[in-house]
Amino acid sequence: MSGTVARITHISARSDTSFEDAVRIGVERAASTLRNVSGAWVKEQKVDVADGRITAWQVVLEVTFVLE
Repeated sequence: MSGTVARITHISARSDTSFEDAVRIGVERAASTLRNVSGAWVKEQKVDVADGRITAWQVVLEVTFVLE
């Protein structure tokens, strides 16, 4: 029997620039700790606002990595 087994973990990442940057930061950080990262799903997006302006972008990711 052959196949692949993967695990999914939730992480939160934050950026002062954009949602795209928050996703990049989260995936890069996950890949620095986890082996075989194969994908990520953006589950939630949130912004912080002060004085009517966006001050930070935050995402919650489900990161998938293949088990060895």
